[in-house]
Amino acid sequence: MQRIICLVGTMLLIAVSAAAQGPAGAGSSGSSPRGQGKTRTFSIREYSTWQVALGYQYNQINLLGSPFTTNGLNVSAVRYLGRWFGVEGQAGFGFGNTGTTSTPPNLNTQSLFFGGGPRLAYRNRGRIEPWIHGVFGEQHFRFNQTAGVLGSNTALAGAAGGGVDYLLGTHTAFRAEADFIGSRFFSANQRHFQVVSGLVFNF
Repeated sequence: MQRIICLVGTMLLIAVSAAAQGPAGAGSSGSSPRGQGKTRTFSIREYSTWQVALGYQYNQINLLGSPFTTNGLNVSAVRYLGRWFGVEGQAGFGFGNTGTTSTPPNLNTQSLFFGGGPRLAYRNRGRIEPWIHGVFGEQHFRFNQTAGVLGSNTALAGAAGGGVDYLLGTHTAFRAEADFIGSRFFSANQRHFQVVSGLVFNF
């Protein structure tokens, strides 16, 4: 997990360094008519067709009646079919420990959520790009030993939420995201919560 955090931190530093140089065309010293002040404008990419995001993921899992947490990696890709609408694929990998919420306690766990669905984004050529999405697929949990019904389990799941992308450069943005995840394990419904932060690359 420390390696994942260090990787995301390094990527953020690189992106901020690149952004300090300013996007292409911004602040250029081209000639202007006498008496007309210089204006520094910022223009987002021409509504990129693809977005690929990589970031840190924190989850609060309510699988066993008492929540436990996982940390991991979140990867997503969006193909925009127009200015506002896109189709998204997302995968989240989590690693954690059940603590006292399981019998026996302190079970190591690995989780995987993957799915696809629609995304709506407000892209207005500015630095801030808010968006909402719905992703539907499957969630998988694997515990390091079987305890009752625990072990290796897969069920249908879906995530709904949204976030904000803040443009750092012409093709790079910082993302903050929050989602509710619903699943159905052991013939019962569960609700989980996740927070994601990381970098977005626009093409």
